[in-house]
Amino acid sequence: MAYTYILKCADGTYYIGWTNNLENRINTHNQGKGAKYTRGRIPVKLVYWEEHENRSLAQKREMALRKLSRQEKENLINKYSNIRKNIF
Repeated sequence: MAYTYILKCADGTYYIGWTNNLENRINTHNQGKGAKYTRGRIPVKLVYWEEHENRSLAQKREMALRKLSRQEKENLINKYSNIRKNIF
């Protein structure tokens, strides 16, 4: 299983990534060992995620999400906030 996810950083910005282990990756980000972008913006909070069958699909979705405007990202997050509660 692979995941595409959106984090909300401490400065209010969003970070989009993919991983095979969602819980571990969020912890890595919050330890300041994740992506360079998030290192200076911790703590981060998982606000959205999707499951994919494989890495390739997750990476393709990551690229599509990165192209969304901030408002489109927020609409996506809000649409699924009632369905997917923060698990970490």
